[in-house]
Amino acid sequence: MIIFSILTGTFLIPVNSTMIAVGLPSIAKALDLSIVHVSVVVTIYLIVMAVAQPIAGKLGDLYGNKTMFVAGMIIFLVGSAACVFSYNLLSLTVFRTLQALGGALATPNATAIMRHSLPKEKLGRTLGLFGLSMGLGAAVGPVLGAFLIKYLGWTSIFWFNVPFAVLSLICSFIYVPSNVKQKAKMLDIGGAFLLGVSMTSFTLMLTHRDLFNAWTIFICIASIVLFIVQERKVQEPLIDFKLFKVRPFFSSNLSILCSNFMMYSTILFVPLLLEKQYDIRLIGLLLFFFSLAMSISSWLGGLLAEKVGKEHPIRLSFLISLLAAMLYFHLANASISYTIVSLLVGGVGAGIGVSSMQAMNIQSVKKEQSGTASGIYSTFRYVGGMLASAAVSLLVGTTGLLVVLCIAGIAGFLVSLVGKEKEKQVSLSKDVFK
Repeated sequence: MIIFSILTGTFLIPVNSTMIAVGLPSIAKALDLSIVHVSVVVTIYLIVMAVAQPIAGKLGDLYGNKTMFVAGMIIFLVGSAACVFSYNLLSLTVFRTLQALGGALATPNATAIMRHSLPKEKLGRTLGLFGLSMGLGAAVGPVLGAFLIKYLGWTSIFWFNVPFAVLSLICSFIYVPSNVKQKAKMLDIGGAFLLGVSMTSFTLMLTHRDLFNAWTIFICIASIVLFIVQERKVQEPLIDFKLFKVRPFFSSNLSILCSNFMMYSTILFVPLLLEKQYDIRLIGLLLFFFSLAMSISSWLGGLLAEKVGKEHPIRLSFLISLLAAMLYFHLANASISYTIVSLLVGGVGAGIGVSSMQAMNIQSVKKEQSGTASGIYSTFRYVGGMLASAAVSLLVGTTGLLVVLCIAGIAGFLVSLVGKEKEKQVSLSKDVFK
């Protein structure tokens, strides 16, 4: 019931991330605006999710993960209901921001709750189920959104969230235990502000080519430098950089960045590559195969990790993803069967190591730091997606993009060896002690 309480709410977050894409034309028509203007509701969701998750994880560690998860679902519920009554772009953007803020509060604290509530031997399997839920949410989002908009109008994509969010809240109050919060400590407000500035400017540079200029680059670099200085001098840093000296923590974060880069690159460049060859509905179905393979393999990867250890599924994921990237070289003008096989291979590679990366991430720190670790992990995941968006926009239609995908696969495999090496050392230390 703890898992049910969490998954009922958190699967809405990827659903809303992808469902909005098919709703943009209808929203633009209802508000009498162009799609270019309305696309700000997509950008704002991405920015808030990237910026707020490290802060949300830290808040959970300070004031209780259940408290922050419940607060996040309440904000998400209010934002979803308010979006229905949006009467102009400004109000829709504000309420969409609320949605994203609620999702950012809920996601890292959901993972931390699992760490606190479940025995170590069941964590990999549960995170695999978590990945299956999130992956299916992203996969069915466009299909579900198209169905709802066709029969019930664009506001229905926001109404859809309400019953699930309410159910998640009720179950969370009843079944989710409260972990003991740390003694009263203040959030690093200065660090939170500087992190927000750096992540916002970084996101805007990657998603809006016209903002990739000297001023934005300067603001981004300056805020990052000031953030590092701030975190090194405060007593309770928002991000403790000492954590990155822990090899499994360092490895898991870079692994998810490389993995998400390859996954989002595939989702973004495949429609552009195949648009002249296939109907858009067929392309959508092909990508659904990719997402479905990713979701199922995420669950299977969690089961595999319990039997062979976390490092093996991660290493396997990058080898399979590298194979998929090489298959993509022949994707243009390929048969449907070849395309399906290539995307199924890519989906398996994208999913099979994710639950192991997440388990390695939160198990490499103390339990009271689980929220912080999950928030940092989520930010690395979003950065991987944003880098993919930039790479596709710059290199789409060239073999350079596929070369970059291969490089990312090799880099991810090498990074996974860092985490594996540390785990071997830990295992050896235990044997010597015994």
